[in-house]
Amino acid sequence: MLKGHRTWVFTNKPAIIATAVVGGPFEANGRLAADFDLLHEDLWLGEESYEKAHRVLLEEAAFQALEKAGLQKEQVQFFIAGDLINQMTPTSFAARTLGAPYLGVFGACSTSMEGLALSAFITNYGGADYILTGASSHNTAVEKQFRYPTEYGGQKPPTAQWTVTGAGVAIVSPKGDGPRVTAATIGRVVDMGIADPFNMGGAMAPAAVDTIEAHFRDMQIDASHYDLIVTGDLGRIGRQVSLDLLRQHGIEIDEERYQDCGLLIYRDGQPVLSGASGAACSAVVVYGHLLNRMRRGELKRILAVATGALLSPLSFQQNETIPCIAHAVAIEYGGEA
Repeated sequence: MLKGHRTWVFTNKPAIIATAVVGGPFEANGRLAADFDLLHEDLWLGEESYEKAHRVLLEEAAFQALEKAGLQKEQVQFFIAGDLINQMTPTSFAARTLGAPYLGVFGACSTSMEGLALSAFITNYGGADYILTGASSHNTAVEKQFRYPTEYGGQKPPTAQWTVTGAGVAIVSPKGDGPRVTAATIGRVVDMGIADPFNMGGAMAPAAVDTIEAHFRDMQIDASHYDLIVTGDLGRIGRQVSLDLLRQHGIEIDEERYQDCGLLIYRDGQPVLSGASGAACSAVVVYGHLLNRMRRGELKRILAVATGALLSPLSFQQNETIPCIAHAVAIEYGGEA
């Protein structure tokens, strides 16, 4: 059901019946290491390229989730996922392995919640019994494509962020046990004229604010409805910009209630500059750490607002500014909305 201008309310509340998250060596030393299902000691994962290693991350997360749900891959009706690399080839090649009907989606670092929103919509209206959805990124593969190869040793400014090596997936079903997806607000493209690819957080903050504001307006609620509102990967710079913008728009959110996946995943002292980023950032934090907290009864309602910068190496070379987007998904566990 459409509520307001751009929010879907899922009356049947599809269930997230299983999740799995996989990470690399940097994530193994991070604050949320205990929430991963599998952690690797090196970035190669036994493959001959970082892009092939990227594919393996997603495949491993998918099969871990299927095992948790007690499903065979043939029981999955749709696989909805994406990444940042070369026409999403790591995800497409993982789809080749899974063999499920595949919908590739690109929302940059907002892909995880874009996929979850679409999965909930499809299952809510009887379009599937089981949908596997997720997102992934690989630090070195992404750095090589969007910035500089690590071998180059280029210096980064304090506004830059560290791309997460990992994959996070969820299996969504119209029935079953687990956290329920209750609503989703679809983002629109917002471009405030920022052209610096080393300031993703600042570029994406207005899109996050736009979607949060639309969600509250459409649902006729305020921030107190949620135990936690978490953005995708605004990092230190973007989170502060978004808080300032929210206050300018008359929206007060307690800073403890408003967190960012890019600031949760790594420890203080890890050299991540402004925080974490990447399509896997919100995927592994939401599907790992935050849903684990929900299952333990620490959180009842969360709003996950995954943020994405829709640039490409080509658009940057053509001096384009950075169009950004954010998709918000409401998840509850242990009670009625």
